[in-house]
Amino acid sequence: MYAALWRSVPGPTWVRSLLFLALALLVVALLFGWVFPAVSQLLPFTDNTVGAGTATGR
Repeated sequence: MYAALWRSVPGPTWVRSLLFLALALLVVALLFGWVFPAVSQLLPFTDNTVGAGTATGR
């Protein structure tokens, strides 16, 4: 897949590298700016499985 993307982008190697670097930075920015905050509402990151004072082994 990466080889097909590399061949489809025009220009010399340094231009392709800059384009792919810019694309990677754009994807990371989109993920951290919009996708991860929207999805965090749906994920149980704040659900605790160990509560305070619930030790039953005493």
